[in-house]
Amino acid sequence: MSDTLTQKAAVGASPSRSRAWLVTGLLFAFLLLNFADKAVLGFAGIHIQQDLDISPQQFGLVQSAFFWLFAAGAIVLGALSTRIGVRWLLAALMLIWIVTMVPLLGPVSFGVLLACRIVLGFAEGPAYALATHSVHSWFPPERRALPGGIVTAGASVGPLLAAPILTWVIVTWSWHAAFGVLIVLGGLWAVVWVIFGKNAPAHIQPAAAGTVELSDAPYRTLLTTGTVVGIALLTFFSYWSTTLKVAWLPVYLSDGLGYDTITAGRLIMLPYAFAAAGAIGAGWLSNWMTARGISRRISRGYLTGGLIVGSGVSMVAFTLLSVGLPQMVFITLAFSLNSAAYAVAFTAIADVVHPRKRGPILGFLVAFYSMAGVIAPLLLGYFVGNATDKATGYGHGFALTGVLMTLGGAAATFLVRPERDAAKLSTRTQENAA
Repeated sequence: MSDTLTQKAAVGASPSRSRAWLVTGLLFAFLLLNFADKAVLGFAGIHIQQDLDISPQQFGLVQSAFFWLFAAGAIVLGALSTRIGVRWLLAALMLIWIVTMVPLLGPVSFGVLLACRIVLGFAEGPAYALATHSVHSWFPPERRALPGGIVTAGASVGPLLAAPILTWVIVTWSWHAAFGVLIVLGGLWAVVWVIFGKNAPAHIQPAAAGTVELSDAPYRTLLTTGTVVGIALLTFFSYWSTTLKVAWLPVYLSDGLGYDTITAGRLIMLPYAFAAAGAIGAGWLSNWMTARGISRRISRGYLTGGLIVGSGVSMVAFTLLSVGLPQMVFITLAFSLNSAAYAVAFTAIADVVHPRKRGPILGFLVAFYSMAGVIAPLLLGYFVGNATDKATGYGHGFALTGVLMTLGGAAATFLVRPERDAAKLSTRTQENAA
């Protein structure tokens, strides 16, 4: 009888497992398109500046504008995940993204471009948080980091594929045509997602043996927990670099280092390729360490912090080198190691925060670290526009970023202690209930 029940359970579990990986693949594609949307302006940076006759400072303003309502979107739309199923919420977000890109299919003014990027930023604000929350809901705690890493890899694969394709489209036709390609691909994804996407099963999958049961603590308590604060700071410093990679790195390769548009489009693929592989590798490593009983303080916190600090050190290093292979190696590391850290970082949040509160908490985290997206493009634009020569301006801006990531990342790492914080939250909730 027990063997029969076991077989039935296995049969019943199989569709959920295959569905979990199908959803993981669709969410990978979702973030692929999300970051292709972000990156296209960087690929077309020089063309847009020439076409609209705008300065580096104004181009930095456009890139910064994307993040002006990013935080509001992350909080407001992220909170809707407790009321609206992720299946319909993500489909709606994709349709909004498409609408914001339609005006860019033809000649536009600086004001229209600015407005479109502001609205797109609002709609894309909760994308990573919702995708991560969704994929975490399909897997037990000890197995979340790998699928989370795969979804995160989509953020790097998007620009990786977009770099040669959209650069070719821009050079062959125009930067307007690049937005047309993204509109078509976004529409196709929305149709496939509505047909095959699905919300996670209603039940909460059990944690591995020995894991502290998560408490449904108040938001105020969760937001002041050491692990949540530490991850917020780590992702803030990491996102400073991520924003510059999307907004300025393609322009830097052409305008600052002298590579032609096609060569820059190929070189930009390197940090995105390493970031994609790193995200999956870091997720696998975190799962492997956790499964072998290594403290999550190490498998989540130290791993995340180490990647971000390594990225910061590499960024300082490439500003000290002249154009050539060694510099490109450090550029690749500087803009890929930090990207590999996101999946592990958000998995640490899942170790501490109850599923009922996870969506809004991740939305708050995205809102916080998106502030780096507001500051970073403006600051680099200021350095470039006011330096005696552009190469010097880029060097100072990137060096400052590297120092912030190294020092800030090292300090924030020691706040991340998932087992301790989960146990404290559980004890506090039990005491309050008593």
